[in-house]
Amino acid sequence: MSTEWRDDKSDRTAITPAPPAPSVAKPKKGDAGDIETGSGVEVSGVVHDAVFGDIVEHGPNFRAVNGWGAFVLMTKANLGLGVLAIPVVFSTLGIVPGIIVIVVIEAILMYCASFLGPFKIAHPEVYGLADAGYVFGGRWGKEIFYAIFSIFMVFCTASAIVGVSTALNAMSSHGACTAVFVVVAAIAGFLLGSIRTLGKVSWVGWAGITSVMVSIIALTIAVGVQERPSEAPRTGPWDKKFQVVGKPSFAGAMTAINIILFSSSATPMYFGVLSEMRDPRQYTKAMCGSLTFLTCVYLIIGSVVYHFCGQYVASPALGSAGILMKKVCYGLAFPGLLASLTIFNHISAKHLFVRILSGSKHLTANSWTHWGTWLGCTGGSVIIAYIIASAIPVFGSLIDFIGALLCPLVAIIPELFMWWHDNIRTREAPLTRRLKIQLVVNGVLLVVAAYLTVAGTYAAIVELIHTSVNTGPWTCANNSGRLD
Repeated sequence: MSTEWRDDKSDRTAITPAPPAPSVAKPKKGDAGDIETGSGVEVSGVVHDAVFGDIVEHGPNFRAVNGWGAFVLMTKANLGLGVLAIPVVFSTLGIVPGIIVIVVIEAILMYCASFLGPFKIAHPEVYGLADAGYVFGGRWGKEIFYAIFSIFMVFCTASAIVGVSTALNAMSSHGACTAVFVVVAAIAGFLLGSIRTLGKVSWVGWAGITSVMVSIIALTIAVGVQERPSEAPRTGPWDKKFQVVGKPSFAGAMTAINIILFSSSATPMYFGVLSEMRDPRQYTKAMCGSLTFLTCVYLIIGSVVYHFCGQYVASPALGSAGILMKKVCYGLAFPGLLASLTIFNHISAKHLFVRILSGSKHLTANSWTHWGTWLGCTGGSVIIAYIIASAIPVFGSLIDFIGALLCPLVAIIPELFMWWHDNIRTREAPLTRRLKIQLVVNGVLLVVAAYLTVAGTYAAIVELIHTSVNTGPWTCANNSGRLD
């Protein structure tokens, strides 16, 4: 039978309408028939999902992600690119402020991400920020957050393309023009991102996490035993200038904060993961585990690499090892960089795909319309990302810009509005003391997010202007650092 939800907080139990037509095949065990709804009801036969419609045996199963798969997808969405920029944060802020800022920002992002699970269960029709925006902001809210999230995802895909092109440059000793490597990365993003369901993409996440972790562990060992970092002078004395407390300029400090924001701001993508989970109730556990794991990795890897490299830490960090180890580390990380590109382009395209075919039978059918629309979305997304990656081919500058302009707008602000809608706006009873305290805390976070957006964007523009003097768009110049 199909399952629907009462959008009523007093009664969110599943109700079962009329059974499906007998001509529809019954899914096999482990397929759509094993999908659990928010209340834990297992439904056999055709499953009606509030986002994807009827999920049947012969179509793609858009509800195949389990708890571990969700953990992997959420972790990989952040880990592939974020960890490669974190050591630069310590070089700018110093080791003590760097640790404090990372912990504080990660805690804010985890706190805001915790609102997504309850909001999705209360509003099962929500697939992304645009749908959430419609719930708390009406038509204007939907269109504004649809545009913001679309831009965010395309920029994330662009950053992944730049990451892959940087790896190709490093592994080949700049064997071709960087513009050529950007094209190769974009083609790979289209082919891998065209896998239709996140359930099938999760294995890419496992491979990606493994490769990135192996590469950064190799990097950590390499910087500990090498004579000098790759970016340090080749001969003569060198001073790493290790700082307990740094003295950055305002723009420099905000640039470091922008990088931290980017490192875990994939949280709005979690709506896509939530929508394809068999049991959305497992979301909070998977999310908290993922962000806790990321925080530990960032602190350990970032501080150790900075301790040995100091001011000569590279961005991406894999360039901090010696020339040989630099190639080895990039080679080990390459599957992980491809995995990030796959997930970013997939979610970016799926965001548009669901909107175009929402309410249509072609959304879950193996039809020409389904495939044409899907490939058009993955191709269109990667083309726009390619243009951005070619215009800003430097890894650090691109993620700095994304972290400032877009991350607070997708990973902090809308989540606060979701909480406000479900706990304050629609509440008829008087506010409890806990809710009053939380309302004040969320109001402060809203102001902080606004400040981070304005101040961070200023710093990112200053950095981008400085970078553009040395590296122009569609450049052939090597973007992986020194090779001699």
